[in-house]
Amino acid sequence: MSNLIVPGNPAANIFHPAEKLGDRFLNPVPTVVMRPGSASRMIRRLLVEKKVGDPKLPLGPFPTDTAVYSRPPAGGLRVTWMGHSTLLIEIDGYRILTDPVWSERASFVSFAGPKRFYPPPLVLKDLPPLDAVLISHDHYDHLDRATIRQLAAVPSRERVLWICSVGVARYLESWGVSPTWITELNWGQTASLNEDLLITATPARHFSGRGLWGRNKTLWSSFVIRGNRHNLFFGADSGLFPGFHQIGDAYGPFDLTMLEIGAYGEDWPDIHMGPEKAVEAHLALRGQLFLPIHWGLFNLAFHPWREPVERLLDVADKRHFQLFLPRPGHPTDVSGTSLHTFWWK
Repeated sequence: MSNLIVPGNPAANIFHPAEKLGDRFLNPVPTVVMRPGSASRMIRRLLVEKKVGDPKLPLGPFPTDTAVYSRPPAGGLRVTWMGHSTLLIEIDGYRILTDPVWSERASFVSFAGPKRFYPPPLVLKDLPPLDAVLISHDHYDHLDRATIRQLAAVPSRERVLWICSVGVARYLESWGVSPTWITELNWGQTASLNEDLLITATPARHFSGRGLWGRNKTLWSSFVIRGNRHNLFFGADSGLFPGFHQIGDAYGPFDLTMLEIGAYGEDWPDIHMGPEKAVEAHLALRGQLFLPIHWGLFNLAFHPWREPVERLLDVADKRHFQLFLPRPGHPTDVSGTSLHTFWWK
């Protein structure tokens, strides 16, 4: 079902594999994860402002009508945004699940850490059949042990292809995924599904690690998803860097870009973009529609929870590009025109 393809990729070898210093991966450009002195500032802000990013009223539920999945999308492309960076992407006859997180908290423990603003739109057992699961990196809000274990335990999902960044496979294997169905990708490498859907790992400006130690020993990536008719970009987590122009030139234009707009902060400007820089990335990628992700589900920073999308709307009004803003959990056809549901109101 899957194999690595380099020569068959139209933009093969445009990116070198990620470099390492010792056993730690390096970013494509010099990057500071946290500015000096930020730790003490963050502790003070946590004590004073820890609830500023939480909704004042309960959100949801946002139930998914799973009957929709019994028929293919009319135009070949449909997206269900489950919240944060979890999306069910239906593209040209395939279904791909990205960075699945169904747990109540994005944390290493079940009783503390960032808590969901609303429950998952559907239970895991009600997901339609999948062709691939895509894991961008190992942070808790993108790689969730409980979710992986549940997905791996379903017999009908034994032949699902798991595509992840280099080093992440060991987590998947330890949580029950068969190594036979795991493909690790370095930047510039491509996995194929039956040779007519290509998933290419591309650089991102971020970091990795699931604790205080072992940072950057696994890789972080963005991904190009190219089908027979449609071409998508899943940005996962990344700060702004010139690589977005290179990706756009090599693999674009894109029918849809999925880029992070939340969890930004003045103490970590290199590793998250925020709305304005995400717009720069979208334009550099030569994207048609922009679907913002990584916002509206977990309190991971010190900004109000609705601020990212409201700032994004302001920029869109000034710069005249098209946004795609579906309701969480709602399977939504992507037809090339903008969509504003204002669900957060």
